[in-house]
Amino acid sequence: MSQQSPDTVFQEWHDNQAIAEQMIPMIGSLYRHNNVVVTMFGRSLFNRSVIRILKDHRFVRKVEGTELSVQDTFPLVKAMMDLNLGPAHVDVGKLGVAFKRQGGGDAEAFLREQLGEIVDAHDPDAGNGEPKDVVLYGFGRIGRILARVLVEKAGGGNLLRLRAIVVRGRGDIAKDLEKRASLLRRDSVHGPFDGTISVDVESRTLIANGNAIKVIYADSPAEVDYTAHGIDNAVVVDNTGIWRDAEGLGQHLACKGVAKALLTAPGKGDVKNIVYGINHQDISDEDRIISAASCTTNAIVPVLKVLNDEFGVEHGHVETVHSYTNDQNLIDNYHKGDRRGRSAPLNMVLTETGAAKAVAKALPEFDGKLTGNAIRVPTPNVSMAILNLRLDKETDAETLNNFLRRMSLDSPYQKQIDFVDSPEVVSTDFVGNRHAGIVDAKATIANGKNAVLYVWYDNEFGYSCQVIRILQQVSNVHFLKLPRAQA
Repeated sequence: MSQQSPDTVFQEWHDNQAIAEQMIPMIGSLYRHNNVVVTMFGRSLFNRSVIRILKDHRFVRKVEGTELSVQDTFPLVKAMMDLNLGPAHVDVGKLGVAFKRQGGGDAEAFLREQLGEIVDAHDPDAGNGEPKDVVLYGFGRIGRILARVLVEKAGGGNLLRLRAIVVRGRGDIAKDLEKRASLLRRDSVHGPFDGTISVDVESRTLIANGNAIKVIYADSPAEVDYTAHGIDNAVVVDNTGIWRDAEGLGQHLACKGVAKALLTAPGKGDVKNIVYGINHQDISDEDRIISAASCTTNAIVPVLKVLNDEFGVEHGHVETVHSYTNDQNLIDNYHKGDRRGRSAPLNMVLTETGAAKAVAKALPEFDGKLTGNAIRVPTPNVSMAILNLRLDKETDAETLNNFLRRMSLDSPYQKQIDFVDSPEVVSTDFVGNRHAGIVDAKATIANGKNAVLYVWYDNEFGYSCQVIRILQQVSNVHFLKLPRAQA
């Protein structure tokens, strides 16, 4: 700015807006016709606004130390349209940085080299594969966010198709459907639904962005025959948390039309607790019941995994500062749990967490190494885990942060670990963040073998995105990611 006049700066912004506007239909076409998801350092550009696309380009400066504008990436996106690409997630941000560093040149030749695996691989007659039916059993906080994400991702090569939700109640059906639609349409934390929602009372259906979602009323799994609603071989996502062991969740498998059950809470007994990105490969075809673990476990396990691989972790303590949940009381009232009966909006509530012990279910090498506690605080969403660790190797904050930054940008854990290096961020800045956890670099403390890390996480949205990734895994929905992560 110091070298440019205000008029020049404004004109540059105006020109970049125009370029971003041209990119939007190209990105949409690549998604719908080629099953290509265009991303910017892991952040999807599909169905994003002009301003969001420009902001995501600006983000590159913070993580790569180099400016990247739509003027750099537009030639690449335009060239992708002519390469008859097969399905993949293509990171145009990483491609743009590499293309710029080599001095530009022939965009098509560059892409043919970088994306050779999918060039001329599109087969319009092959179809997208068989869609996988998904049912949400329960429609609370997590259920409605899952519905939003599933509707958003519908189409292209995602294949997951939200077919129904199961809720209790048989009173005024018309009124109940309108209320369910309204809760999906408006959210005090996550804002309005991105699209349109209508209600078909006669068929007991919500129609969200063209997705017909049947509302099934039942008081128990035994009451439901999904095949009667045209649903078969479905994955039932149990959001209620009522049943957490194989026996209880097995009720879903006894229903006609159900293939698998996925729990959005820590599983008990022999139920596998899966943190996507860490142990999702442990899911076998024989596993019909699995758990997505807890939001806190998902937030801390990826960070602990990479730290243990690089530095070794001798032992540690996890302190969770967690937003209040529906399990707590609005005002003081009876609760079976210690302290949880006290008013959630008025108090910090010291309580227990099973997240520290649950880490060992995903990472057996941490068995007996971690202790944990939790403090519920008067915020409606976004939580923080404080990892106080004793490492095997000495390090310092700069080394630790540089390592975690690399893990967030160019590693198999890119979707799980995010990284922020701002002195001004607070909890509301992470509402809607799709990563399992976000490392706050400014708060990192390291002295010799002792380290303290602060990991933010959207305990609703970030966790729900992890659940979606598990859904894709169990439904055999896999995506090639290009360019390949560096070894």
